Amino acid sequence: MSNEKGIVRQLFSEAEITPDGDNVYDPQIHDPRFYKRVLQEKSLGLGEAYMDGWWDCQSLDQFFHRLLAADLDKKIRNNPRLLAAFAWNTITNPGRKSKAFEIGQKHYDIGNDLYRAMLDKRLTYTCGYWKDAETLDDAQESKLDLVCRKINLRPGQKVLDIGSGWGCFIKFASERYEAEADGVTVSKEQKALADEMCCGIPARTQLKDYRDIDGKYDHVVSLGMFEHVGHKNYRVFMKAVNRALSDGGLFLLHTIGGNKSTSGSDPWITKYIFPNSMIPSMAQITRAIEGLFVLEDCHSFGADYDRTLMAWHRNFTSNWPSLSNKYDERFYRMWTYFLLSCAGSFRARKNQLWQLIFSKRGVAGGYRAIR
Repeated sequence: MSNEKGIVRQLFSEAEITPDGDNVYDPQIHDPRFYKRVLQEKSLGLGEAYMDGWWDCQSLDQFFHRLLAADLDKKIRNNPRLLAAFAWNTITNPGRKSKAFEIGQKHYDIGNDLYRAMLDKRLTYTCGYWKDAETLDDAQESKLDLVCRKINLRPGQKVLDIGSGWGCFIKFASERYEAEADGVTVSKEQKALADEMCCGIPARTQLKDYRDIDGKYDHVVSLGMFEHVGHKNYRVFMKAVNRALSDGGLFLLHTIGGNKSTSGSDPWITKYIFPNSMIPSMAQITRAIEGLFVLEDCHSFGADYDRTLMAWHRNFTSNWPSLSNKYDERFYRMWTYFLLSCAGSFRARKNQLWQLIFSKRGVAGGYRAIR
């Protein structure tokens, strides 16, 4: 047995994972170079080896749940090349304005057909709220309604959605709550479809970076966009929201959260899924709001993202025959790895999902938390 193989097998054994074992979470190794690649390149090598067909696993989500719950990501010695990448993110600013539209081009513009096949009927690309829901459509509608209730949205009020995607929230707020809703996105494909879906109602989408937002709004929401801002720009983002929000209004931030502060992101996710992305910690968020906002409420329901991602994966795989003429097998493996590795991460509670409510000066008499 090679030294690399012995080390990897020993590490996996700490999570009760056995390469070429009989359990659904045991990886099946097709290329012996797998072991050296994982040790040398860590998460990037693990993901690329899967994309290259060097290994398979019947249940990737369970594999990652076990791996991350056992903290194996910390036990593989740090690779100098990956450390250098994190250092570069600290020195530079991946979320700077000149790169604002890159995430739209590389992720959200790859094809509306993919997202139509994977998401719910409203095209909601954020965590659903499964408290009283049985289906993905119900969970996403419950989440959109929860957001509206948390900000106490009223007919005729103006609400802004920063990172509005395909317009799911602004359409819902306009139709169900009779609000005047604006959204901003950095994806041309999202704007095109949002304009189509919101035709004839007071809900409009602008192709615009958050730093260029103008106008005043009764309320502001941001659902699943803050992960693209970057730690050097958290304060800039909060100032932009503060300028847009009326004095008596509420700001709801819906974001994936991390258990510790970081200045970088997983190298595989950065390279293949979300360029320039970064998951904020609670400490980074609270530092960014100092002197700008009062934190009124914090709602954590990260376990719901596991269920959401598994539902997206079921939709993706069941609709793959209609997508396979456009997307190749390597894309299928990449997207499967993305969805199921993230599901395992939320299941292991390595990632969180927070909905935070902010006011400018504090709600008189106190904010009443809504669940």
